Amino acid sequence: MFIYYVHMDTDKNNITHRRFAELAKLGEQVFHAGDLAVLWQIDSPNTLYVGLKRYTDAGLLFRVFKGLYSIKPVHEVDPVLLGMKAIHRYAYISTETVLVRHGVIMQAVQAITMISSISRTFKLADHHYRCRRLSNRFLYDKVGIELAAKINVASLERAVADMLHFKPGYHFDNPKAIHWDKVKKIQQHLGYVVT
Repeated sequence: MFIYYVHMDTDKNNITHRRFAELAKLGEQVFHAGDLAVLWQIDSPNTLYVGLKRYTDAGLLFRVFKGLYSIKPVHEVDPVLLGMKAIHRYAYISTETVLVRHGVIMQAVQAITMISSISRTFKLADHHYRCRRLSNRFLYDKVGIELAAKINVASLERAVADMLHFKPGYHFDNPKAIHWDKVKKIQQHLGYVVT
């Protein structure tokens, strides 16, 4: 009987080792439960959630919220990555977050701002997020969108064009830092109202 239990523990350890080796190959930090089910080839939701609970109880995974997990404690995950994963759809960082990074607005911004197909404000691990909804005809056009560290981020000019699309009379603290001819080209390309 004792040998049987040792064998079972060895099987569980091998499965756990294999699963986390697969996660390591991806180089990702945050996962949706559905992604893990596909990666680990688990068809049963009950089997998946029992395994996820076991891994979180053992400190191998950290639960961000139901259905979203991290391999690091939540407060150690890049807040931008965390917000993008929470949205769980195509999105990019834009508007105030990008404008602050480029010194175009000087006031403190309370939320990480992104653009997606949904409108939502939320908080995770003491970070605030604001997601603005943009029509699909504009959203999926990648003009002025750059990929940085696996996250889509608007260029300064795209962020300005986006902000003016949402708030046409928006005040920029440092308008001289903006290449207005590039903004106008992006507005024309996307079909935004040209300002």
